Amino acid sequence: MKSPFSRFFGGSVKEEPETSEGNHHEHVEQVAIDLIVPNKYQPRTIFSEEKIEELARTIHTHGVIQPIVIRTIAENKYEIIAGERRYRAMKYLGWEEVPAIIRELDDKETASIALIENLQREELTPIEEAYAYEQLLDLHELTQEALAQRLGKGQSTIANKIRLLKLPEEIQNAIMDKKISERHARALISLKDSNLQIEMCNVVVEEGLNVKQLETRIGELLNPPEKEKKENRPKRKSVSRDVRIALNTIKQSLSLVTKSGIDLQTEEEDSEDFYKITVKIPKKK
Repeated sequence: MKSPFSRFFGGSVKEEPETSEGNHHEHVEQVAIDLIVPNKYQPRTIFSEEKIEELARTIHTHGVIQPIVIRTIAENKYEIIAGERRYRAMKYLGWEEVPAIIRELDDKETASIALIENLQREELTPIEEAYAYEQLLDLHELTQEALAQRLGKGQSTIANKIRLLKLPEEIQNAIMDKKISERHARALISLKDSNLQIEMCNVVVEEGLNVKQLETRIGELLNPPEKEKKENRPKRKSVSRDVRIALNTIKQSLSLVTKSGIDLQTEEEDSEDFYKITVKIPKKK
């Protein structure tokens, strides 16, 4: 069965990073940790220090089960393809050298492996996941439907994640910091206006609204109660009975003139302070 990597690279990468890192046919070298730099295509922007320390304790006790995978980017300089958490844990332990497999991959392959590897771990925030999908779409010039098929996901999943990137940066940061959930964010999308989205996001954080409460608030904003609509309508001055009689008399008179064969042109204007009727009578029939 082909891995997602072979489907992206047309078979040029036959193994997935996590399983291939332990491939006995590849030579594992000890590489100075100071010569290695993180992957610039790494979609993960938040690394839990607590989890890195936990992994470091495991490595200190049991050693490194899988070496990291790197590629040469300059003389005596390497970039991580897969295994950045292990790299950070070994750096935390103060190791001077780390076990690594060196592969020759181009930027496109390196970026794709980093993105897909992290997507498969399901530890990314919704925003990081959305950026990963967006980068894969751009790298491979795919449609959302094609990307969904290659990753074994639903197209709606891809679309819903990418839609989050249309939200203001303040809201994206709130998702990254876990101040609001992805479902909160999706509800905010329906507001359209970015300032209103940010305002409601702040309300969610300050008042601790759950998703249903937020949806109710948004519904009230988009569809105010009928009473509120009426209150917001501009109030018109009431018309006295005498004025109504005068208007009706004028209109009846104009109607009689029209019936006599004269083609009148009338314009009516109802302003706050007066009612205006303009009558144009042609000089010739």
